[in-house]
Amino acid sequence: MNKKHLVLMIAMSSGLTGCGIFGDDGTFRNRSGDYRHARELPPIVVPERLDDDTIGQMYPVPPIPETNVLEEYDGVPRPQTLSANNLTEVVKIQNLGEQRWILSNRGPSEIWPRIRNILNRSGIPAAKAEASEGILETTWLEFKGDDTYNHRYRFYIQPGVQLNSTEIKVLHDRVTKADVSKEPWPEASVDDAREQEMVEILANALAGDATSGTVSLLAQSIGGEEKVEFITPAVADPYLLMKLNLERGWASLAYSLNKGGFTTIDQDQTAGIFYVNFTPVEEEEDGWFSGFFSSDEKTLEVNYQIKLHDSGDGVEVRILDKEGLGLERQEAIKLLKHVRANLS
Repeated sequence: MNKKHLVLMIAMSSGLTGCGIFGDDGTFRNRSGDYRHARELPPIVVPERLDDDTIGQMYPVPPIPETNVLEEYDGVPRPQTLSANNLTEVVKIQNLGEQRWILSNRGPSEIWPRIRNILNRSGIPAAKAEASEGILETTWLEFKGDDTYNHRYRFYIQPGVQLNSTEIKVLHDRVTKADVSKEPWPEASVDDAREQEMVEILANALAGDATSGTVSLLAQSIGGEEKVEFITPAVADPYLLMKLNLERGWASLAYSLNKGGFTTIDQDQTAGIFYVNFTPVEEEEDGWFSGFFSSDEKTLEVNYQIKLHDSGDGVEVRILDKEGLGLERQEAIKLLKHVRANLS
């Protein structure tokens, strides 16, 4: 190495030591704590003639409601219990009265791009795609054998009642071929058979879709807020808020209360009360020799009441003791988490 190169290297290294990359001892500086000194910068101002739709937080931090308080733990809190069917992908059609929807145990950020891909592969063009609202709309379509009507569909992709799940509802509309206008969407499908046909086609396509690993980072809040919220007020009993109508809330709770250690003994829908027995799953397990001996079936007794109340904002779910009195805070939270894990 000639002297010219050596002098150049020494000059470069001496210049780097003062720029913050190296520490005082000449080694690389530990930058793990730099975030503590970060300053909040003012938002970017976009000129009026330009579009600012692509500027925003990719991972926004949701606000914590004032009615929610943190629980007290001696150590690290246990994570929310997962529903048993979260490990294997499940796509199924659910019905309640005249309502019909597709349920997937995958989140909306995964289901949204998959539905868009399915429509594109099927040659069905989209007229509108609003991720924040969870709405996809098709253009007017023509079906073979139908010389009278043109048809269009609206898909609602929203967070489901189950943890990390998605519900997809389909709305069908039609007009005569001579009158393809921009009329508002109807409240219910014009042709129920067409709606059911599309629901079945989409459910089968999702179940056999090979692009299950695709996730939309721009659709983290797709379809709006979660349908079930855990409310833990500082000076009142904790409860679940199900943002559903009372009929759907009752059906979802009835499904949950026969899983995860719960058994429904009796119910009074008029009063909005389930009378249940809760026995932790680990206590239900018998020893290895139990299969060799017969025994009388154990009679379960009511040890809790679960009460529903339509508050206007949704259905509030509270757990009481067998006499209908309030529980200790931590016991109520524990039981509500078991209920939440299996809602559907």
